[in-house]
Amino acid sequence: MLWKNDVTFEPDGAAAAHIEDSIALRVRIHQRLLDILNLALLEKTPRENLRVEIRGPVAQILAEEKRLLTPAQTDRLIEDVLDELLGYGPLEPLLNDDTISDILINTHTTVYVEKAGRLQESGVKFHDTRHLVRIINKIVSAVGRRVDESQPMVDARLPDGSRVNAIIPPLAVDGPLVSIRKFAATPIHMARLVELGSVSPQMSEVLQAIVNARRNVLISGGTGSGKTTLLNALSAFIDSAERIVTIEDSAELQLQQPHVGRLETRPANLEEKGEVTQRDLVRNSLRMRPDRIIVGEVRAGEAFDMLQAMNTGHDGSMTTVHANSPRDALSRIEQMIGMAGLELSPRSIRQQIASAINVVVQVERMEDGRRRVVSVSEIVGMEEEVISMQEIFRFRRQGLGKDGVVQGQYETTGVRPRFMDVLAARGMSLPSVTFAPTPRAF
Repeated sequence: MLWKNDVTFEPDGAAAAHIEDSIALRVRIHQRLLDILNLALLEKTPRENLRVEIRGPVAQILAEEKRLLTPAQTDRLIEDVLDELLGYGPLEPLLNDDTISDILINTHTTVYVEKAGRLQESGVKFHDTRHLVRIINKIVSAVGRRVDESQPMVDARLPDGSRVNAIIPPLAVDGPLVSIRKFAATPIHMARLVELGSVSPQMSEVLQAIVNARRNVLISGGTGSGKTTLLNALSAFIDSAERIVTIEDSAELQLQQPHVGRLETRPANLEEKGEVTQRDLVRNSLRMRPDRIIVGEVRAGEAFDMLQAMNTGHDGSMTTVHANSPRDALSRIEQMIGMAGLELSPRSIRQQIASAINVVVQVERMEDGRRRVVSVSEIVGMEEEVISMQEIFRFRRQGLGKDGVVQGQYETTGVRPRFMDVLAARGMSLPSVTFAPTPRAF
């Protein structure tokens, strides 16, 4: 009884021992097969053909180890070994599970997953630290990056665009830590966000108009709040005739337009040379004749270059920032411009922000695991030393239900946004949207 389906009938200690034994067996078979297979042809051989080729050697290794497995268990072992040879080993079932949004590896012994906004232990394990590090290296080397003692932190991506962050000893004290943010094969569109309750129908219509009217948008939110998901959804409203340039640390945006140029940063090499930062890419993108520029996330001095782009004919550009409120988002941008090393007064920086950014959309991951747009605000200018904003939509929280789901409603504040004049000038209207104040129940 080597497999997870069998161990549910065993005591906890025995079950854990069986899992460890099965992982060790799989890793040993994998190592033996690497010695006898033609590695140059391995990646080019279809999985179906390789399955047939390794069945004989696997049976021979099992006989040498005096292992008696049922045909079903042997088939499962062969699939696991194929995952080791061609994929990412124990992670393959998790990566193929569309209900999982995040995979969090806490050393080789524990793997957590997020399903429907809730974290739970998966039961997946690695044989040892070397086994986990080998999988990490397989991931990062595919995008030309590395992780070792001299560079123990790395950002990478999987072929499907899922984002990977890994950190190994000596920075990770107890063993390697890996975080994988999965992305759906089909991007989530605004209609689906409405269906999930992440935005209201009125809010969805206004956000579409904001993109169509080429307003510059800043999406703000905490880690895992859904900033990139919303950015993907908003980008779907961009006209297919426009040229878009995307800039990211690790490419994960899933734009569907035909005319997209994707740029990705590059870390320094072993000689500490060759680094290409987001700021370098933003500057270069201005020479690429983009209609819109989308920066996956601003973190440092590239914020200034992004604002310059927004102010110099690249209307309709978008980016995201880590912040807990729209006002905090503007403060973060101000701090980042300060990181660019420019001699600008605080008032001058705020004027740049006020003239470049038109709309701030705040997203939040709540304790029930759901992501919601909790505020849509418009920047309307400066009042003395302060950037002036007006909130258009908000999510008013009303409590927590017995099922643990956050209760609340979307409401309009009664403020008519100034970009309505821009819509009118472009021949656009919002016939089904009213900006009258939403009645409140007390």
